[in-house]
Formats: sequence, C-alpha cells, structure tokens
Amino acid sequence: MSQHEPWFTKFKPYRGDLNHQPVQIDEYLPAGKSVVLGMQHAFAMFGATVLAPMLMGFDPNLTILITGFGTILFFLLTGGRMPSYLGSSFAFIAAVAAATGYNGVGANPNIALALGGTVVCGLIYAAIGLIVMRTGTAWIEKLMPPIVTGAIVMIIGLNLAPVTIKSVSANGFDTWMAVLTILCISAVAVFTRGMLRRLLLLVGLCLAYLAYFVLANLMGLGKAIDFAPIAQAAWIGLPTFHQPVFQANAILLIAPVALILVAENLGHFKAVSAMTGRNLSPYMGRGFFADGVCTTLSASVGGTGMTTYAENIGVMAVTKVYSTTIFLFAGVFAILLGLSPKFGAIIHTIPVALLGGASIVVFGLITVAGAKIWIDHRVDFSQNSMLIIAAVSLIMGAGNFSLHIGAFDLGGIGTATLAAIVLNLLLNRTQQQPVATVNASTEKTIHPATPHSS
Repeated sequence: MSQHEPWFTKFKPYRGDLNHQPVQIDEYLPAGKSVVLGMQHAFAMFGATVLAPMLMGFDPNLTILITGFGTILFFLLTGGRMPSYLGSSFAFIAAVAAATGYNGVGANPNIALALGGTVVCGLIYAAIGLIVMRTGTAWIEKLMPPIVTGAIVMIIGLNLAPVTIKSVSANGFDTWMAVLTILCISAVAVFTRGMLRRLLLLVGLCLAYLAYFVLANLMGLGKAIDFAPIAQAAWIGLPTFHQPVFQANAILLIAPVALILVAENLGHFKAVSAMTGRNLSPYMGRGFFADGVCTTLSASVGGTGMTTYAENIGVMAVTKVYSTTIFLFAGVFAILLGLSPKFGAIIHTIPVALLGGASIVVFGLITVAGAKIWIDHRVDFSQNSMLIIAAVSLIMGAGNFSLHIGAFDLGGIGTATLAAIVLNLLLNRTQQQPVATVNASTEKTIHPATPHSS
C-alpha cells in the first residue's frame, strides 16, 4: 500500500453485463439494484446474527441494529476496500457463558460483565489491526498456520456442544422439536438451490416454528407460543441499551477471543481476495482494526462482539457482485429492522427447543469448517507434531479444560487456543501452506451458513 494512496478507493459506475462480468470492489450499481442486493445480504446474515445473541442472553433486536451501524462503519474505516458484512460472532458464546454463568434461557442477568470483557477484547483486536497495518500479515500467518486456525475453529464448535445438547433435553417434546428443527434446516440445505439455500437457517427455523405452532398451540402437545408480546410491541422504537462493567476475571475469559477473531477473519479476507482477484493483503490491518473498533463500540451499548460473515462471502461467490457500496444498503436495512420493537418481539417468541436444534447444526458446521481448513491446506498428519498440536488442543477445547492463573480463569476455548499456538511454536518445524492460498473455485464451495465463529 503506497503511503500516498488515498484512504478511500476511487469508485466508478459498473458498465458491464451482470450475467457475464463480475462487479468489482471499486464499482457501483444503480440505486435500485443496490437496494435489492443489499437486502439480500441482510437476509443472508439474519439467521446467524439473530441466533448468536439469543444464545448469550443478549437482545437480538439491538444486535441487528448495531450490525447495521457496524457494517457502515467498517466500510468507512477500510476505505471501501474490503467487501464484508459485520455480524454477531459465535466465538464469544462459550466465553460469555463462562464469565456470566448464563444457562441459555432468557435475558442474561450478568450481561454487563460480558460487555466489559468484550470491550477489552475489541480494543486488543483493534491494536492487533494497527500493528498489522504497520508490519503486514506474515507474522500472523506464521503464528497461526492452518493447523492452528483449523483447530481454533473446531474448538469453538466442540466446546459449545455440551451446553447446546443440555438446552434441548428439558423434556421429550423439546428434544423431538430440536430434531425436527435439524431436519428442516438440513432439508433446506440439501434439497433447495440458489438464494433459498443461502437462507437455510432462516427458512429452516420458519418451517420448524410453523410445525411447533401446530403441535403445541393447536394440538396441545407442548408449551404454547405466547403471541401477546407481539401485539403489545410498538412498530418503531429504540431497543434497550446496557452499560459494561469491567471485572478482571470476565475480561481474562473473554479477551482471548481476539486471537480467534484474527484467525477467522484472516481466512475470510484471503477468501475474498481470491474471489475478487484483488490483493487485499495491504488492507487486512484496516479490516482487523475496523472489526475491533466495531466490537468495542457494540459492547459499549449492549451488543455482541462482531466479525465478518462467511454467509455474505457465499452470497458474493454466487452473485459475482463484490462492490463494497452494496453493504451500505445492507447496513441501512438492518438498522431499520433493529428500530422495530415488534420485529424484536417476534424473535423472542422462538421456542428454546428450536434455537437448540439450530445451534446443533451451526456448531456442527463450525466444527466441520475447521476440519475443512486442514483439508484445503493439506495439513500433513503423518507428522507427529501435527497430530499432537491438533489432538491436545481439540480435547482441551471439547472437555472445557481451563487453566487458572491465581484468581483468573482462562476458560476452555482460551486455554485450548493458547495451547494450539504455543505447541505450534514449540513443535512445528515444517513450512505449511499459508492460509492465503484459498482460490476462487474452492471459495465457491464455502457454505454461506457455516459462520465459522460468526
């Protein structure tokens, strides 16, 4: 990146044929097409971005609102050079649960502690971004090669599995409804095409919701859905904001998630770079910095930590529209949704059993996405060093092995992530293929509903 290069890319109107030529990062479409494509991106992120805050006891309406503002701010902080939507991150779920003692049902009574830890996490992540802006990404790729990034992603899914299964085991009806939710989401993922498949979480949950209504409200087989809050909610209004509280143990549990976000977004940025044919490495520091700033600002008012979304990378792979201006329209649409309490009331009627079923799918996809990193980069497991790094970190994460430093608790994901990084530095003497080598043909197979930590 030239020191004399302007911060913002120079945008120009798109002159090609949408059926044959991709829309590049620095091109823009007419307002009408931009609005439709922006709404499509907003819907693509919707399922996961709503699910993540609900699993942490946060307000999904507030989160949707903040992701809209965050996506617009990300555009500004990166100079319009990185096409990304910022959604709520799944990487925080286990750390938040450990820091707050949240049981997965209703509002989180200790949300302030989670917010304090997330604010600090965002600041650390932003600081890493500033360092990368000065030094480049080579040191990060050496610190976290594919064996480490794959393990970190898998650890997130495995660590969350026990809590998820427990949440749908309250009674027989809830267990079967969770199974039905899994079947609905799986059917959409396998038997549909195009944009419908991109919205598998949203569509699958809607189908399961309808089935739950018939079985519980009409047939009386389970706890009925209460629609009264929807009728009482206003159409337009502000969500409830919260202030962070800074407590050392909560900070130590949540702050290490910054390393997970770096690993996750490094892969996302490299994938987008390969898809667009543009070298985005000079701007990755901006991306890390912007995501860190947005995470801190989000947590300052009651929102979740944020990350770039694989769902929206998948949409770009299908549409071949990489224009960053599209994400401004997606952000505005999300803001409008977030300003509707009635929309929030609808979300809150989703039964716990359905959320649990969706979580099983999402956390499973996260785990498999980690394995896919190993496959794509041909990690050589004939080497004992690779086996030990993967084996030790995965079992630590799955078993929630947690190191205590005095009164501080690193948490299962934090300990396992640290173990993967340290073991790699001590044992790995091979030159691994860097995370950078994700090609366009491979990226087309990335499942948009595999949110990694998103």
